[in-house]
Amino acid sequence: MINSELRELYQQVILDHNKNPKNFGKIDPHNHSAEGFNPLCGDHLFIYLQTEGDVITNISFEGGGCAISKSSASLMTEALKGKSITEAKEFFERFHNMVTGQASEDDDFEDLDKLAIFQGVRDFPVRVKCASLSWHTMIAALDNNNKSISTE
Repeated sequence: MINSELRELYQQVILDHNKNPKNFGKIDPHNHSAEGFNPLCGDHLFIYLQTEGDVITNISFEGGGCAISKSSASLMTEALKGKSITEAKEFFERFHNMVTGQASEDDDFEDLDKLAIFQGVRDFPVRVKCASLSWHTMIAALDNNNKSISTE
């Protein structure tokens, strides 16, 4: 369980990334992109990636939504820049397991760095879709899935 001081710090990080998102805006050139939409919350975003070989050299997002959705996208772009596509997909799995509660209670999420702040989302099932939208959209972009991703 996350103590109240830690929860408050996490909320501050989420609010900061919501107000001042990193890697916000369309990158050009990009060779992968996808659109994501969460009809429940109204989150709507686009993910843009530039890859060279198997490495994500640049990643960004644009769009809008709730604080959880926007901050998750911001932190995701920071975490994945410079990673291989395989590493990005592994990050997705770890993050998804964490926010959906599929990971063990004893699981340590230090490898996710700042993304570990979304651990508490699993206690609010409606917010899981907000936190994971950018991640599902990033996977669709890497897989060159030209369909719009929806959390419905």
